[in-house]
Amino acid sequence: MSKPYDLEERTFLFAKDCRVYIQKLPKTISNIEDGKQLVRSSGSVGANYIEANEKLGDKDFLFRVKIARKEAKESKYWLMLLNEMNAELREISQELIIEADALRKILSTIITKSKP
Repeated sequence: MSKPYDLEERTFLFAKDCRVYIQKLPKTISNIEDGKQLVRSSGSVGANYIEANEKLGDKDFLFRVKIARKEAKESKYWLMLLNEMNAELREISQELIIEADALRKILSTIITKSKP
């Protein structure tokens, strides 16, 4: 399946897909706590990218995109932990890990190309 070209839409779908994945996880203490962290970080990728697009200036834009990239990296971390602890849902988590990494790379390219 091809990914949306619009990065705001793509980050929204990533956050939504993370939430769908979390709903499928067994309700263990670690899954609940790690899932909460994933909800926060996956949603923050898109929220910060949207804020970057409403920039107050070039420095603000770079700052917001860097936060979005940081949140994508954090999302990958939580997904990797959940992936290790929930073998029965590994196919879903692997796809989300790949998408988190792809978003990080896209955001890194935006940062590199936006520097003066």
